[in-house]
Amino acid sequence: MRMRIKFCGIMRVEDALAAAALGVDAIGLVITPRSKRCLAPVRAREIRNALPPFVAVVTLFNNDDPGFVADAIGTVAPDLVQFHGSESAEDCVRYGRPYLKSVAMGGGGELHSVAAAHPQAAGFLLDSHAQGGQGGSGKTFDWSLVPKDFPRPLVLAGGLTPENVAAAIRSVRPYAVDLASGIESAPGIKDIDKMRRFVVAVRECEKG
Repeated sequence: MRMRIKFCGIMRVEDALAAAALGVDAIGLVITPRSKRCLAPVRAREIRNALPPFVAVVTLFNNDDPGFVADAIGTVAPDLVQFHGSESAEDCVRYGRPYLKSVAMGGGGELHSVAAAHPQAAGFLLDSHAQGGQGGSGKTFDWSLVPKDFPRPLVLAGGLTPENVAAAIRSVRPYAVDLASGIESAPGIKDIDKMRRFVVAVRECEKG
């Protein structure tokens, strides 16, 4: 199966266009003020509008005020919304958009309980932070914590790089892989060579 790729923490139009040119499936625009990669919704909309067709846009929030989230979604019009905090299913479905729910695997992982609490989620993003923490740390988690043959789509994140993504894919067999810091020269500044090498590593891994 073709591995989907999401580059998260995009803050510049040129990085979004470079990701699209490399064939990346989705880009992540971080809207929550809790992140060092936070974008104003109007800036996120500029990046979205610059993208060519068939590149999905994901906006990321983390326990943000519902009014703020609703306004940002209205401004950016994302294809998918990613909730990275302790949001309930009711919190996530209220905006009428497909959503991903993050799971804090750094604390040992509670995938089954989070999945049970979010029956309408499009999938689950497994990140290396502990409960209440932030993603984008550049740290991995113990991939053996991920159950085999999980019946719903899993997006693997947390410390992925061009050097370790093949091993991560072979270990977890996720639906998609997602990274931010592993393709950066500084927070929010993407490195085109790292981006290219990451995509090449994923595509080589697909060949077996």
